[in-house]
Amino acid sequence: QVQLVESGGGLVQPGGSLRLSCAASGGVFSISTMGWYRQAPGKQRELVARIFNRDTTNYAASVKGRFTISRDNAKNTVYLQMNSLKPEDTAVYFCNAAGVRSSYGLGDYWGQGTQVNVSS
Repeated sequence: QVQLVESGGGLVQPGGSLRLSCAASGGVFSISTMGWYRQAPGKQRELVARIFNRDTTNYAASVKGRFTISRDNAKNTVYLQMNSLKPEDTAVYFCNAAGVRSSYGLGDYWGQGTQVNVSS
């Protein structure tokens, strides 16, 4: 089955940086859109950034200019470089892959989530 495995979360001080990675595996041929979402305690999951298959990107207003999303299609991997982190960026970050063509057909998938804590 298709799996998304995230890495790179952790604890960082305000103003610091983290880089998240998410790799898709399990008979994947291609992925249309890859993105990162986040969910803080007591809040709904929200879009952070997405990258489409021709490298067009869009970002939430709250992270624009601080976060950069990129992808490596050969590795079916998406990255999120997070700079100038703020306490309000604290959340569980989820990777999403949409329009995944694999041995199992066409589908959308989520990672298990990785915790990001921004605190002094």
